[in-house]
Amino acid sequence: MCAARLNACMSAVLHADLPRFIAFGEALTDLIRTGPDQWRSACGGSPWNVAVAMSTLGQLSAFAGAISQDPFGAEIWRSSQDANLDMRFIQQLPRPPLLAVVHEVEPPRYFFIGHDSADLYFRPEGLPAGWTRAVRWAHFGSLGLVREPLAGRLLALAQGLKSEGRLISYDPNFRAPPMDSRYDDTLEQMCRLADVIKVSDEDLRGLFRVPDHRSGLAQIAAWNPGAWLLLTRGGAGATLYHGVEEATGRPPAVDVVDTVGAGDTALAGLLDSLMRDAGAPAAQHLRWALAAGAAACTVAGFRPPHPSLVASLAEGVEIVAG
Repeated sequence: MCAARLNACMSAVLHADLPRFIAFGEALTDLIRTGPDQWRSACGGSPWNVAVAMSTLGQLSAFAGAISQDPFGAEIWRSSQDANLDMRFIQQLPRPPLLAVVHEVEPPRYFFIGHDSADLYFRPEGLPAGWTRAVRWAHFGSLGLVREPLAGRLLALAQGLKSEGRLISYDPNFRAPPMDSRYDDTLEQMCRLADVIKVSDEDLRGLFRVPDHRSGLAQIAAWNPGAWLLLTRGGAGATLYHGVEEATGRPPAVDVVDTVGAGDTALAGLLDSLMRDAGAPAAQHLRWALAAGAAACTVAGFRPPHPSLVASLAEGVEIVAG
């Protein structure tokens, strides 16, 4: 068989192990001050967190993005392997790392270091052949949709996947100052094409620059009335909207150790529930999302829960309306 024909046959193969869920964007390193002269590092980045949580919940999952080749990038690579992510979707490049410097914890105050960093050089064309036919859900959000040239590349990718019938989830994950008025067009475009949108009340106040989150929520619902819209309010619970369907719930009682990654894990819980039983009522999906987010709070740092823990906590979720 000639080389050209062999390559064509190989490109037509759809591998059974290609991920059904892919999160696109940034993986970064949090540098967290723990004392006057002490710091600790932790792998993070909202899209990476969601991918890891989806894998832990049992989905074939990948994080698609670029990381550095230094010790920070090496730790993200190792942690991604430990989380059973599909490593074919991570590109290691000889560029600087993206860092989030958390210089105050309560309340959180931080800034980012990432001029010309590796994440900006991610290339979708370098992903495995056939991945667009295998993926069911693609997730976008956070800094990846703010920082050029990556932002434009990811927006075009989301639009292309949507046109091919793939399902899109979106969590803007508001961060100031990069998400100012220049982000408004991206916010609207992503809200209009997403099948799932997750926002917190704090996100809405920042994104729409308003004191009352409800006006921002109404705008998103007007842009895309058919989307699943998850509004989280921290310990106060969450509401899940879907057309005329609405469910509000309170998380189960747990001993909160750390809230890092709780919102990302709650979103993963919702997506995992939708992937397993898309036709279930909103209250069932919300119950799983709230249980997943609460479970993530029971350990220090970002360590998403296994399904058995989520299932046990789901029984303690109180659905108060819906």
